[in-house]
Amino acid sequence: MDALRPLTRRTVVGGIAAASAGWLALPWISRAQSAARVVVIGGGFGGAACARALKRLDPRLAVTLVEPNRTYTACPFSNEVIAGLREIDAQQFGYDRIKAEGVNVVPQSATKIDPQARSVVIADGTSLVYDRLVLAPGIDFRFDALEGYDEAAAAKMPHAWKAGEQTLLLRKQLEAMDDGGVVALAVPANPARCPPAAYERASLIAHYLKTRKPRSKVLILDAKDTIPQQRLFENAWKDLYGGMIERIPLSQGGRVTSVDPKSNTIVTEFGNYTPEVANVIPPQKAGRIAEIAGAADRTGWCPIDPTTFASKLVPNTHVIGDACLGGGIPKSASAASAQGKACAAVIVNLIADKPSETPKLTGICYNIVAPGYAFSLAGVYQPRDDIFVEAEGGGASAVDAPREVRAREAGEAERWYQTITVDAFG
Repeated sequence: MDALRPLTRRTVVGGIAAASAGWLALPWISRAQSAARVVVIGGGFGGAACARALKRLDPRLAVTLVEPNRTYTACPFSNEVIAGLREIDAQQFGYDRIKAEGVNVVPQSATKIDPQARSVVIADGTSLVYDRLVLAPGIDFRFDALEGYDEAAAAKMPHAWKAGEQTLLLRKQLEAMDDGGVVALAVPANPARCPPAAYERASLIAHYLKTRKPRSKVLILDAKDTIPQQRLFENAWKDLYGGMIERIPLSQGGRVTSVDPKSNTIVTEFGNYTPEVANVIPPQKAGRIAEIAGAADRTGWCPIDPTTFASKLVPNTHVIGDACLGGGIPKSASAASAQGKACAAVIVNLIADKPSETPKLTGICYNIVAPGYAFSLAGVYQPRDDIFVEAEGGGASAVDAPREVRAREAGEAERWYQTITVDAFG
């Protein structure tokens, strides 16, 4: 895979544009059908992209986006906030542009879903009736899966795996730490949101420490033996940070079994660690509303038909983004955005009683390990049986690429972020 030419921002954005043109070419539904109501729950990259695509495909659809937060704080690039390389406001986006396109944005939580009545109850007791429901709730945490770790513990040992207050808390802890201290990252097993992001975070924390507190160290306690783009990360750590980053994998006792927030202690199968800063990323599951809707199975994730994104457990309901049991497709912003648009096209066809094309989704993940130094992993995904599988056409950054290539990919990463955030939030 290292020898493959990576998908660049240009090819990914070009694919998105071509796909959008295809969706816009779909026949509009009839006037009688155009009163169809679609409710989208979750205003992240997947939900926002889906709501906008629905309205653009047919402006006559009644599209409602239910999202309790008036400002969305994006996870991509939030590791740079932790490392002091950008401010949190560069991660924050509102929904005014989505409203301007005719989407009804409801700033409340969804509290109950009645699949038989096809209704969503929101926090103020109002019921929203739908013909089709889209769940895009992102992730939630399995606080029962890691002894000692709960919402209260997160105030002492932040996860920062949902961007916002937790991001700033981890940054403040790094700033307050004395030179010579240890920053420990507890990394869970898969499935989890954006698995490479934990190693990007370790890299950027090391950059911060190298420039501000050079006697300090980063310790990764990992519930996995292998990681995405492992050689690229390890080569970067060696070249940029010397012995500052240590990773203990699963087979060497890296899996965290419990934590003690009072003493800031992290317990693994082979030993205890008491770092100055503890970044504990707990095991994950689909967002809470997926469980309320009955769309999540015993794994905590949502099984779907990958051709239509239809829930296998709840009728007239589609699930997109991180909450899905998606097989080979990653839980990432890029994948969620692609799923949101493809799901919108499926819904328009279903309402119009038209056959849907089999989706072919593209996505790209950038890992920034230092300012001006990045590498990427691109993929093409299509349905096979009950999951998405990787198809030909993807690729990864070459392991032996020169530094100027790493700098160019860092620039591409910035442009990708600008593109995907404008695409989702305007």
